Amino acid sequence: MEPIRLIYQVDGEDFTAAGSASSDVKRVMKQLGMDPDVIRRVSVCMYEGEINMVIHAEGGEALVELDDEKVKIMLKDKGPGIPDIDLAMQEGWSTASETARNLGFGAGMGLPNMKKYADDMQIETEVGRGTTVTMTVLLAGGKKV
Repeated sequence: MEPIRLIYQVDGEDFTAAGSASSDVKRVMKQLGMDPDVIRRVSVCMYEGEINMVIHAEGGEALVELDDEKVKIMLKDKGPGIPDIDLAMQEGWSTASETARNLGFGAGMGLPNMKKYADDMQIETEVGRGTTVTMTVLLAGGKKV
């Protein structure tokens, strides 16, 4: 299959729209007849990334590329950056605002879940400039979660 590229703008002001990009990617993958386990893993990665962009970074851009071997997800924001990636990767650690927590978000599972469900995850971040998270989910021979 020719690579399919999808681009989404994630609104950092709108908690109600968070997850719409991951829902659309899931729909496209189902239409392509992709493996349900791969769809589930990509959906988790996308959703957690979208929520993180809304909670922490005032939005950003999600780029998704699907081909015969993998799904590549690149989440870019211009938020505050991550001062300590090791700390941010710990389950339960969160800098979410009280507003986000009151809405049921900010449990500190976003990055750990993204790492768990992706076959590969890279984080590039610069404090004060933003973060790019790149994840790859393999179509065959990937993680079984």
